[in-house]
Amino acid sequence: MYLAGDIGGTKTHLALYQDRGGKSLCIKDQKFPSQEFADLETIVKEFLKGEVPEKACFGIAGPVKNGKSQATNLPWLIDASHMSKSLGIKKISLINDLEANAYGIRLLSEDEIVTLNVGDPKAMGNQALVSPGTGLGEAGIFFDGDKHWPFACEGGHTDFAPRNELEDELLDYLRNRFNHVSYERILSGPGLCNLYQFFIDTKKEEEDHEILQAISSRSAPHLITEKGVAGTSRACVRALELFVSIYGSEAGNTALKLFALGGVYLGGGIAPKIVDTLKTGEFMESFTAKGRFQGLLSSIPVYIVLNDSTALLGAMFYCKNVM
Repeated sequence: MYLAGDIGGTKTHLALYQDRGGKSLCIKDQKFPSQEFADLETIVKEFLKGEVPEKACFGIAGPVKNGKSQATNLPWLIDASHMSKSLGIKKISLINDLEANAYGIRLLSEDEIVTLNVGDPKAMGNQALVSPGTGLGEAGIFFDGDKHWPFACEGGHTDFAPRNELEDELLDYLRNRFNHVSYERILSGPGLCNLYQFFIDTKKEEEDHEILQAISSRSAPHLITEKGVAGTSRACVRALELFVSIYGSEAGNTALKLFALGGVYLGGGIAPKIVDTLKTGEFMESFTAKGRFQGLLSSIPVYIVLNDSTALLGAMFYCKNVM
């Protein structure tokens, strides 16, 4: 029996797996609101209720170094060695959540992936994963000529680079609010709120009082996405359109940096909710708008990952096959 976990700024998803008949079967799983707990160890104890698995792997939304991780959007310092002793689990591994996602991709069925760009049907090579959610996660998948090997990075925290006058204004606006303007300040749930507020605060769009009240009193990213997709708020529509355009540009940047000729995967919690918006063409226009490399980018397959438990599956795979 082994324990897998997907540890994010919004939720922590844990699952117990057991091998039966040559298959790994989930025998128990549960989601917890991350912000309501002081640390990961407390959640794990509540989930296990005295059970002790042989091994555990947690995909963490944050950098992992020497078996420790300071979660990016949580006040948690996670220490694998300390947790192993405290919980009585012989072996615990921490990996970046996007690395876990990348391992999980190989376990998905065809109906859990949507093709956004077919690209070259014989495409082979490195791959990339770009996943906006509570934060912006990115990972590479190295191709050794035979197999693909995921590796973590923190590309979501690189400097945002505007491409036109509107984005120049956006950079100035965000620079006045944050010390450093990274892509995560835009391509994430909070980033979507930043885009929406940009259009309101700069008077580029007006919003009626009821929608403003609703957005301030409910889950803002969810509501902005909902109204943007439905077209019931012009400010939400523009925020979502700009989000998709910058998302396409950064996914293209990542593809170039990793030479991801084998494909780019769009994961995280936001992409599956805006599939139709991603299909409108703005994403791929921005993805391929790289000057002399437009042809190369056009040949890269692009996929949307629909399964929101991909990181959990990847942590399970890592626990079983890599540790």
